[in-house]
Amino acid sequence: MSLLTVLVTVIAVVSVMLVIGAIVCIDRRQLRTLRAELRPRLRLAAPSIALLAVVLVINSLTRTAIQQLSWLIGFEITSLIYRIEGAFVASLQAFESPELTLYLSFIYVYGYVFLLVFPLLAYLALDDQRPLHELSLAYAVNYGLGLLCYLLFIAYGPRNLDVAQQLMYNVYPQSRLLTSAVNSNTNVFPSLHTSLSVTVILFAWRTRDPYPRWLAIATVIGVSVVVSTMYLGIHWGIDVVAGTVLAVVSFEVGTRGVDRWHRIVKTPAVTNQLRHRFGRSREDR
Repeated sequence: MSLLTVLVTVIAVVSVMLVIGAIVCIDRRQLRTLRAELRPRLRLAAPSIALLAVVLVINSLTRTAIQQLSWLIGFEITSLIYRIEGAFVASLQAFESPELTLYLSFIYVYGYVFLLVFPLLAYLALDDQRPLHELSLAYAVNYGLGLLCYLLFIAYGPRNLDVAQQLMYNVYPQSRLLTSAVNSNTNVFPSLHTSLSVTVILFAWRTRDPYPRWLAIATVIGVSVVVSTMYLGIHWGIDVVAGTVLAVVSFEVGTRGVDRWHRIVKTPAVTNQLRHRFGRSREDR
């Protein structure tokens, strides 16, 4: 199976999940309004989405160079992590079963993508656009700080040291094509799967009033993603802790910094509309 086939499969599965998520979580009135106001809402979202897109492009284009530079200036911390953590990941894999491995592998690949994409759609459907801008900024901070950490710290995951089994590759060998295309073996500290999933959960809590069902769904999938990173032998527990800290930092920057970002890119009309629809920012209170 080629990488293209794997990508098409991911897109197809996630698309179905998005449709189901929209039916379950988003009111029909909101969807009708979104359809009518799609263009102006996308124009409002453009500065924050553009920032996220730039960060993702930089992340993609510089991944190989960052990895090579990391070997020159980075700190190799794999042995330190293992000395601190020991066989924690192996102890999680003691609960291994075919059903659990299949579920967590599905969550790691498909559930994770759905978890990141769905809130962008859901927040675009809100009359209050501020959560969409905050989440986009928080995503950008996650990827930006994550890239910096991958430059400064070199760490191999448990599966690369034979400390843990490569469970996902046993039940879904095609996933190796996908993971190798978007990441490298030394990019494990912190866990971006964890940081982005926890970020989504924090925003789901913040927007629990308009989307109470999404809070429950995001929590279940997000926690499952976090567990999957260790159970599948991809990340250490310490990577997960660091990813959680990164999520909290990114959430705070996203919620506090969105007005400042729009002033930097000189879009006062956007900032004023965000304040009008969502209320004054924390820094103005």
